[in-house]
This record gives sequence, structure tokens and C-alpha cells, in this order.
Amino acid sequence: MVRSRGREENTRGAVEAHRNAMIRVTRRVEFSAAHFYHNPSFSAEENRRVFGKCNNPQGHGHNYVLEVTVAGEPDPDTGMVLDLKDLKDLLEKEVMERMDHRHLNYEVPELAGQIPTCENIAAVIWRLLEPRITKGQLDRVRLYESPDLFADCTAEVTVPRAGDLEGLEAGRRAWRDR
Repeated sequence: MVRSRGREENTRGAVEAHRNAMIRVTRRVEFSAAHFYHNPSFSAEENRRVFGKCNNPQGHGHNYVLEVTVAGEPDPDTGMVLDLKDLKDLLEKEVMERMDHRHLNYEVPELAGQIPTCENIAAVIWRLLEPRITKGQLDRVRLYESPDLFADCTAEVTVPRAGDLEGLEAGRRAWRDR
């Protein structure tokens, strides 16, 4: 029993009241990393023109804020969509150990061959986490590069690689068939 505003409620009943409602839980972590923008198919002048100071090969750093949201129904026995400690441990292993205090261009193999924009980093984090979430469903990866700039990667469409029309169509079918 849980006492709420002077009345008692059965905790199982509270979970039942949310049945068919999508619950979203979010865990936030922060990490620091360096990167620079460079497209090897561009000339040096084109890279400087397109990316400006972000093209400096020495890189520059950010204090990233990552929010990971998992959606689902609370377990009737625990009242939780998933154990947030498990999510914290997963973020430590898959994101923090891989990206914290790293130069993203040189030290993160999953970003090899990609320009480490906020969008691409969020998509990589999605691909790292999505197969490892076993309770609920990964719903959103939000990565802040600064307080006023973030990228969202969501469950609405599978994240295809650039030019992957087959992957895009598969994502659309999966969304329709949910």
C-alpha cells in the first residue's frame, strides 16, 4: 500500500492505472570530448569555408550532456520500466568508457569515416544502446553539444546510413507495424 494525499492505494493498482499508457524514463550523463569537422572529399579551402573554425585539426572540446529515454510499461512487480541502475551501467560501458575524455575523430572507432557532428554522435550512441536495452524500448537519444544546441535521435524511424534507402524503407515498415 502507498499513502497518497491521505488515501491508501494498492501499488499494483497504481501500475494497472497506467496500463496502455506509454511511460518514458530518462537518464542523463555528461562527458567531455574533442572533435573537429573535416570532409576528406573537400579541398582544404572548401573544408575551411564549410566548417570554419570547427575545421581546426587540433580540434576543440565540448562538455556533452546525453539524455537517454526508454519507453515502456512499468513491470507490475517493481513499478519500473527498467532498472535505472542497469541503464546507468550500460551508459558507463557503452558511452562513457568509449567517448569521455577522447578525441572523437581519432579514438572512437564507431565514428571512423564520419564527421563527428552532434547528429552523427547521437546516431552512433543510438546504434550502441538500442540492441542492449532489454526492458522497454529505446525511445530517444538527445545529445547536447552546448546548452543551446542538441540533436535528437528517436525511435520514429530506423537510423539509416546516408544513401541507405533500403534501411530507410525497413525503418518505415517497422514503424508502421508496431
